[in-house]
Amino acid sequence: MDYKLFDDYITLQALLKETGIIQSGGAIKGYLADNTVLFNGQDEKRRGKKLRRGDKVELLSQGITITLIQPNEEEFKQHQLDLEEKNRVAELVKKMNKNNKKQVKKANTTSKTARQTKKPVRFPGM
Repeated sequence: MDYKLFDDYITLQALLKETGIIQSGGAIKGYLADNTVLFNGQDEKRRGKKLRRGDKVELLSQGITITLIQPNEEEFKQHQLDLEEKNRVAELVKKMNKNNKKQVKKANTTSKTARQTKKPVRFPGM
């Protein structure tokens, strides 16, 4: 299996999570303890091991070999556009949340003043 690496490196843990081999970060410790994982032909037990383009990871228990490769120019440009869009949407969400927070705060302030001017309900016999 080929994995296109868009950044300078990826950790072994992140690679196994992104490829769907391991579901959570906590599971990787047990996986590495129980299974043989070869990094460029040598046994690797560190989940934080940095992997770079050209490296090869072999999971002997599952018969999977992952080779980290360089994406082509078109894929790299698309990746950059996707990151820009993700950042743009994140900024919009932040702005919306900030505006909603202001509106809620304003509504709470208005209702507090309304409560302060209202006299409490008095029941007969009190």
